[in-house]
Amino acid sequence: MSAETDTVLELPPHTWWQRLAGVSTLWIGIVLVVLYASFSIARPDAFPTRFTLQTLLIETSVLLVLSIGMTFVIVTAGIDLSVGMVLIFSGVLASKTMEWLSPGEDATHAGWGIILLGLAMSIAGGALWGLINGFLVAKAKIPPLIVTLGSFGAALGAAQLITGGVDTRTVPEKLRNSLGFGTMLGGIPNLVLVAAAVTLFGAWLLHTTRFGRYAYAIGSSAEAARRSGIGVTRHLILVYLMAGLCSGLAGFMNLAYFGTTTIGGHSTDNLDAIAGVVIGGTSLFGGVGSVLGTVIGVFIPSVLRKGFVIAGVPVFWQPIAVSVVLVAAVWFDQIRRRSRERK
Repeated sequence: MSAETDTVLELPPHTWWQRLAGVSTLWIGIVLVVLYASFSIARPDAFPTRFTLQTLLIETSVLLVLSIGMTFVIVTAGIDLSVGMVLIFSGVLASKTMEWLSPGEDATHAGWGIILLGLAMSIAGGALWGLINGFLVAKAKIPPLIVTLGSFGAALGAAQLITGGVDTRTVPEKLRNSLGFGTMLGGIPNLVLVAAAVTLFGAWLLHTTRFGRYAYAIGSSAEAARRSGIGVTRHLILVYLMAGLCSGLAGFMNLAYFGTTTIGGHSTDNLDAIAGVVIGGTSLFGGVGSVLGTVIGVFIPSVLRKGFVIAGVPVFWQPIAVSVVLVAAVWFDQIRRRSRERK
């Protein structure tokens, strides 16, 4: 890479923390704090408890891993509607691999060698769909909305073909007792620790490396990035590959927690991930976003749902409240873009 390219891609003269915690991130952070405080005041006996916080973190872990990959995709001005179905497909591959290697009832007593092979198959399955999506978007120049909508149906169909449409329930007990329900470091669920590790890696990759700078540059203007010497095609393939890898890992986490492939679920995971990323301040137009914002954005709908359940609010209000927050986030993003263009 030439010195000229590195000069073009230099970030504004701000500290990494200032880039990580911008104005929009501060705004949504305040919203999250207000929501948590409101539900705590409404139900002080049930909401601000260790058990509620622990279950909230566990229930959000899988979605957070999906959303980290989605953040990179949206920062490049793309979209991925297939993550929920890729999650299912990856979980099916992992489950069937472990079942095939230890047929019958022995599957629930499989050892760590078989479990690790299941993990490898789950991640490989996610990577496969990520590469397909990336190749069709970057190389074939098909709009990402169409490509990933096609992958949405194809991944689900492939999972149903492998299982015959019936959920697999022979998940190793060691996997469930360790990753699914195990804890470390004073009671922190292992699922939460995995999600935290993925989040920290994503934050490092997006905010401190050349890979992240290239993602921002492509999202701001793919043509300008190409003229500055960035391999836009290669980079987009890698970004969608990363989203696929996150979906594969999330599929294995989901399998460990529920003990089944949950083929009938996750139909809205793609929209939930997109909503969390956008609420977190990542622009649908690309070039703007942060991992910290995504973390906060993912937890806002989760806190709303958990708070409504505990407060006894009818479940029908939950999607309405999440939709209002999502529309407000997009509206705020548009105002920010217009003000920046006027400068």
